Amino acid sequence: MPAPALSERSGCDVWLKLEGCNPTGSFKDRGMTVAVSAAVGEGATAVVCASTGNTAASAAAYAARAGLRGAVIVPEGKIATGKLAQALVHGARVVALRGNFDQALHLVRELVDRHPVALVNSINPFRIEGQKTGAFEVCDQLGEAPDVLCVPVGNAGNVTAWWKGFVEYQVAPRLHGYQAEGAAPIVRGAPVENPETVASAIRIGNPARWEEATDAITSSRGEIRAVSDAEILDAYRFLGEREGVFCEPASAAGVAGLLRYGAEGRVVCVLTGHGLKDPTTALASAAPVVPSEPAIEEVERAALGGE
Repeated sequence: MPAPALSERSGCDVWLKLEGCNPTGSFKDRGMTVAVSAAVGEGATAVVCASTGNTAASAAAYAARAGLRGAVIVPEGKIATGKLAQALVHGARVVALRGNFDQALHLVRELVDRHPVALVNSINPFRIEGQKTGAFEVCDQLGEAPDVLCVPVGNAGNVTAWWKGFVEYQVAPRLHGYQAEGAAPIVRGAPVENPETVASAIRIGNPARWEEATDAITSSRGEIRAVSDAEILDAYRFLGEREGVFCEPASAAGVAGLLRYGAEGRVVCVLTGHGLKDPTTALASAAPVVPSEPAIEEVERAALGGE
């Protein structure tokens, strides 16, 4: 989707890839449908994942569709309301871990070693195979590869998958990956023990696909940098108010990076998830609701800002 307001502000020809249009509202569905299909083919009766939210929602939905049991391990109090609701509605067993995502991932890896269940986090190679199709779509829809792809980086599976897709398409745009300053282990060059950011989907201190993501960035002659929560929320509001696009905060990290660091040529910003994933942040950062009595003069004042 073209982004005229963002193009004007950044000085680039900017397009948005709206991954929030996928069935559960995030890019995770691309890889999850492949991973769950593979699990069914291998005879699994259950799937499990660690998640900051989007993976949980997607795994729960596709497990339900496939007739498998689903279990998701999420950091207690650190998952956005919309994502938690999705996992519960789809019938998954949700475990709130008194720890962070990195601890959750370590524990689910141990769990699958002990039981015949399929792990569907992005360390599952089928996840990457599904997610790489985003690169095919961008090239097909634009008619050529963009010059730059801006993408948020959390567990680093997505940037890994996009590069795999571009390589298979035989193109090589620059990958610009962006982490939140409070959760930027790749930028810092060391794991972050207690990552913190308003962008919950990328609140990860030790990415599972760290090495592959670094290789992707290097091979594409790209960059990986950090953006602040304030910059993420500014980009988040800009997209909503100027482009009419509602994404979750983590999705805006790529746009925040573009606005802070710049780029050249045709740029695609990947918006990884829909804004309804995190209604709490949306309401907290929006203008207040205006109350009114049921009289036309009061409604005029409230709706039109009259005196």
